[in-house]
Amino acid sequence: MRMNIIRKKSKKIAGRPVTTQRHLLLDIIRKAEKHLDADELFLRAREKEPRISLATVYRNLKLFKELGLISESSLGDTHSHYEMKGKTAHHHLVCLGCGAVIEFDSPLINQAVDVMQKDRDYDITSVQLRLEGYCPECKRKRK
Repeated sequence: MRMNIIRKKSKKIAGRPVTTQRHLLLDIIRKAEKHLDADELFLRAREKEPRISLATVYRNLKLFKELGLISESSLGDTHSHYEMKGKTAHHHLVCLGCGAVIEFDSPLINQAVDVMQKDRDYDITSVQLRLEGYCPECKRKRK
């Protein structure tokens, strides 16, 4: 059993060791039921590892993004939110009233990307679409 623990700690991501803190942060992001900002990630990580710093969280978010492990989105506020990169692209519908975020996929957007790549000979590596409006409940409250 001890051998597995030693092997796990000796793994590397892009030449960098998978530290306990990196493993913890990725695990929190992976298990999150919503998009997390750096502050929320820090608070959740601090519950399990009191010595982790906010600077460590930001450094690792940058690394994870560079490695293509997570995606960064602006969901209507002034700071970024993070989630694990999925196998398929998705987009976000953001309520301006309550802040709810709904993820969705659209074949039309995928088709538009394919057309742009073909017609413009463009290599599109990322697509982010955020639609803002009011959810049914907030829409009723506004009337």
